[in-house]
Amino acid sequence: MTRTARATSRSFAALTAVAIALTVAGCTAEPAAPQVRASDVVVETVTTDLAAPWSVAFLSDGTPLVSERDTARILELAADGSAREVGVVAGVQNAGEAGLLGLAVDDADRLYAYSTASDGNRIQRFTLSGQPGSLALGEPETIIERMPAARNHDGGRIAFGPDGMLYVTVGDAGDRASAQDLDVLAGKILRMTPDGAVPDDNPFTGSLVYSYGHRNPQGLAWTEDGTLFAAEFGQDTWDELNIIEPGANYGWPEVEGAAGRDEFVDPVQQWNPDDASPSGMARLGDTLYIANLRGRVLRAVPIADPTTHTDWFSGEYGRLRAAEVAPDGSLWVLTNNTDGRGSPTPGDDRILRIEP
Repeated sequence: MTRTARATSRSFAALTAVAIALTVAGCTAEPAAPQVRASDVVVETVTTDLAAPWSVAFLSDGTPLVSERDTARILELAADGSAREVGVVAGVQNAGEAGLLGLAVDDADRLYAYSTASDGNRIQRFTLSGQPGSLALGEPETIIERMPAARNHDGGRIAFGPDGMLYVTVGDAGDRASAQDLDVLAGKILRMTPDGAVPDDNPFTGSLVYSYGHRNPQGLAWTEDGTLFAAEFGQDTWDELNIIEPGANYGWPEVEGAAGRDEFVDPVQQWNPDDASPSGMARLGDTLYIANLRGRVLRAVPIADPTTHTDWFSGEYGRLRAAEVAPDGSLWVLTNNTDGRGSPTPGDDRILRIEP
């Protein structure tokens, strides 16, 4: 297999070096992050009473589509926040963290869904018929199937990059060693064409693998210049924010967090899992917004200095699963208090609309 080279900007490289130096020097304690409360920004409730929502994607006309992990339902939301079932993805196995996970929409308004089946994780593509308010899910076309799956560490985030390719996060599915095995798709970020084929310029010839050495990545976002960031769940020590380089090794399970070893790419920022558990991520303007589950915060990371952050809404809305930029330029955030690990309040789960 061959590996292509891609240069990372000098500013990001310098910031990474600072993070490595601090960690290796033993300065691993996180400084207290500035806090932002709901009263400091405009926050509206888009909809309530969802069942473990996992992802939201928007059609070209602005219609939001939402996945529910355990019910395998795909919902469309009306302007008044009411939810209507578009369809149920057949054959979904929901157990633990598995089920109906990420959604993405291509430029032809076809819906892509990542879900767990009896023989592994898969991505299916659906056409949608009807008009907003009466949309219906067509028959699925399987793009890729039999990706490693388990009750935990299923990855599940899918997103189209600025290059038109589909990027997919796949967890290690509980098999740690597989994250370092380039012949196995577990513990990887994949890059494929919209039809599931291997792009000619992927870093490993004939392989969907774009980067490896991941434990359970669930957040993807691109900056305006095309730099790809990914958020990743650690084990017991460090959750990570990484800049993804094609063909690069991010260390799991050999290392967790910054190690300062030449063979691995270190994160630009890391957090204690009690304060993070980062899932979905979105870029709005010059800031990355990361939804955190156990940490129960929306974490704002300035792209100009991704070694820093500000915490939003600490504990105010409970567990947060996903963040997505809506067509009107606002930020939508999904709570995840009904997923079996949270403490639901009346109306949970909900989608919040935020104007930073």
